[in-house]
Amino acid sequence: MLQIGDEVVYFSVVFLLVVLVTRSATWATLLTAFLYVFMVMFRFPPVPADRAARVLRPRALFSGGGVPVVAHRGGSHDAPENTLAAIREASRNGATGVELDLSFTADGVPVLMHDETVDRTTNGSGPISKLQFVQLRRLNAAAHHRMKDRFNVEKVPTLQEAVEECIRHQLTIFFDVKGQPDMVIQKLLNYTNHENQSKMRQTDPHVITALTHRPWRLSRFGDGTPRSLSTWSQLWTGVLDVLLDWAHHRVLWKLCGISAILVQKDFISRDYVQYWAERGVEVVGWTVNTAVEKEYYQNLLKISYMTDSLLEDCDPHY
Repeated sequence: MLQIGDEVVYFSVVFLLVVLVTRSATWATLLTAFLYVFMVMFRFPPVPADRAARVLRPRALFSGGGVPVVAHRGGSHDAPENTLAAIREASRNGATGVELDLSFTADGVPVLMHDETVDRTTNGSGPISKLQFVQLRRLNAAAHHRMKDRFNVEKVPTLQEAVEECIRHQLTIFFDVKGQPDMVIQKLLNYTNHENQSKMRQTDPHVITALTHRPWRLSRFGDGTPRSLSTWSQLWTGVLDVLLDWAHHRVLWKLCGISAILVQKDFISRDYVQYWAERGVEVVGWTVNTAVEKEYYQNLLKISYMTDSLLEDCDPHY
């Protein structure tokens, strides 16, 4: 059910705003009622907490007092990102899950790749959407990694290969899908869960879904610098950021029936974790790359986090 305390505040604000704009209590009442009915009829119910916990807090982890640690892109500092080697290294180093990026080749094969092109991570060049799978398979996904001598040659894995490897190592998978959601859903239904909330929940109401959020995403880059030098542009995108933040925290999570929200690490506090805990939603921080930050998440916040390395400090990732 909708949380009455929250809803009274939200819909009261909507009612007052519409009254101020239209000067009509009738229109304000009708519009507010329509929005309420829309929320009730079209939102997805949350997955039962015990089912979500089995995915988000895997194994008998808490018997030892630890928190779930997710290897970002499989742990891109410790091994070539989005490869089977990274998945194996993540498991060996103590991860409970991996975050992987899913893209499609020109002939529709789902593979692990973060960028739109293969240039940064492989010895090839060009958009992945223009390459046939047989062409992609010839590339070395370890070509530019800092430990390329150790890993030598790593193929770009398919979705099926990645899922099978994760199952073998009992790792939870967080998929970040880069495009073609309809194709993704059909493929993932055969294997595991996926974060494209609306479409996925329509297909399978029991799937575990999450929202990803970084405040001020539209107006600022990850390191905090403005995206535009124009004062007007900064003001406009700042307003949009405020609305987007409000939507994530007040509307979208309810409509999608999410079980977790993935938030950029610098915006997470104990109060923030408590806010979501009261709503039955897990908070996962990204990307936590220093020992000090990890200690903060493990010992104070006691929540799951994503990291590029399970072994040592590494560069920040926004």
